[in-house]
Amino acid sequence: MRLALDQAQNAWLVGEVPVGAVIMRAGQVIATGYNRPITTHDPTAHAEIVALRHAAQLLGNYRLPECELYVTLEPCAMCAMAMMHARLKRVVFAAPDPKTGVAGSVLDLFGQKQLNHHTALHGGVLADASSRLLREFFAERREAARQLRDARRSAAGAGTSVGAAGEGLDVEAVDTLSALPEVQEFPEIPVGDAQYLSMNSDPSQVNMQDNLQDDTQR
Repeated sequence: MRLALDQAQNAWLVGEVPVGAVIMRAGQVIATGYNRPITTHDPTAHAEIVALRHAAQLLGNYRLPECELYVTLEPCAMCAMAMMHARLKRVVFAAPDPKTGVAGSVLDLFGQKQLNHHTALHGGVLADASSRLLREFFAERREAARQLRDARRSAAGAGTSVGAAGEGLDVEAVDTLSALPEVQEFPEIPVGDAQYLSMNSDPSQVNMQDNLQDDTQR
């Protein structure tokens, strides 16, 4: 989950909502992803979808029955169904999403008996760290929006105009996750596309089981 939080930091660095995901197989990281809807103009480019695409390409199969996905925010309906279509063995998430989460917050898609696949679910791992990251991101966006409004008012009073700086701020989205509950700081890592490691990577380099010791169920 700490690697997923690093990916979430990548999202913040490019102006995306900080959500990150990691996919593991047999104790090894095979794919990572972070939110990309804004930068790619793709409404489906959530962190989980980005990671699933890379994992499927690496393994040559969209079905990933031996894989586990770690994500810093409770999945939405789109991502949850993609996970089930991929036949993931298990999904682990950090913070709950009271607006669009479908692992129990808004509804529980993972618990629907009618579905043809059921993925094991574990929530609350490093939830506080993920929630804090999201709150800090939206606080920064609110402040940027406030400064832009103030600058435009001042410019209007002076008979001048303010440029497009700050355009693209989704003020409504700024409040989307404001209900998240109340971290360690994570170092910046290079910005770029989601990356994945070779299946021959040393499994001792990453052991996500250790992160379950930090579980904080809501």
